[in-house]
Amino acid sequence: MPTHEEQLETVVQLPVLSPRPPDSHKGSFGRVLVVAGSRGMSGAAVLCGSSALRSGAGLVTVAVPREILPIVAAGNPCYLTAPLAQDDHGTVHSQSVPEILALAEASQAIALGPGLGRSEAIIQLVTALLTQNSEAIVIDADGLNALVQKTDILRKPSIPVILTPHPGEFARLLGVDIRTVQANRSELAVQFARDLEGAIVVLKGHGTVVTDGRRIYTNTTGNPGMATGGTGDVLTGLIAALLAQHLEAFAAAQLGVYLHGLAGDLARIDLGEASLIATDLLHYLPSAFQKMTGKINSGSQNPNNP
Repeated sequence: MPTHEEQLETVVQLPVLSPRPPDSHKGSFGRVLVVAGSRGMSGAAVLCGSSALRSGAGLVTVAVPREILPIVAAGNPCYLTAPLAQDDHGTVHSQSVPEILALAEASQAIALGPGLGRSEAIIQLVTALLTQNSEAIVIDADGLNALVQKTDILRKPSIPVILTPHPGEFARLLGVDIRTVQANRSELAVQFARDLEGAIVVLKGHGTVVTDGRRIYTNTTGNPGMATGGTGDVLTGLIAALLAQHLEAFAAAQLGVYLHGLAGDLARIDLGEASLIATDLLHYLPSAFQKMTGKINSGSQNPNNP
């Protein structure tokens, strides 16, 4: 943990989204670019894009390898899609990097990584978006795997960067084992964020930790039913949508993990834990947002009382 000279602020109060003005239009709430998916992983792109929509983004574009575009487009009629050049394995080709950078330029937030797969081209893509892009970015899953042994590129980021690793991904980034991560969750997350000097770390799991190295928030919502494939993709889209709606990066990450867990808790009430799946979170996100709004209107924002 930080030394006495490096005091860590424990954050409890939850951030809020501003009320929507009557004359709002879809451009008022930001554009999100989702770069996700590969052969066999089209669902990750659908979940991430759909979550960004359910979380309030005005416009969402889901960019995927050309082969899976028809599947992803059929997954939700409310987002746009963009076909990307692909390699023989059905993952994004390096030729797509300029096109993705152009799409990013027209967006306010980027969700990068769910289901992308692993290749040298993915490493090139992640590097380009961190060095040649001016918009906020949430990096998850294979976007994080592309940064293993390359975390120096994250140091002092010029754009808001939010990393959302689960313990296994975080262990790979640090070069340690998962047991070490789980035994020292807060300490390692804080130190990693402090070393990066600007990036936000969201270490997922029981009591998800959000930290920028100076502040720390430990989430109180969520349940074991959310330990199922695809729930992380939903979180990535949710946080990106909050960024697009002009929340500061730490606030977007904090509110995102709270609402994500709250949606899971609401789903558990109706469905139980064993049967809960990632698409259930999409169905319960509206209730989570409504419940959050009700808490604000009643003057209560205590995250220990969801």
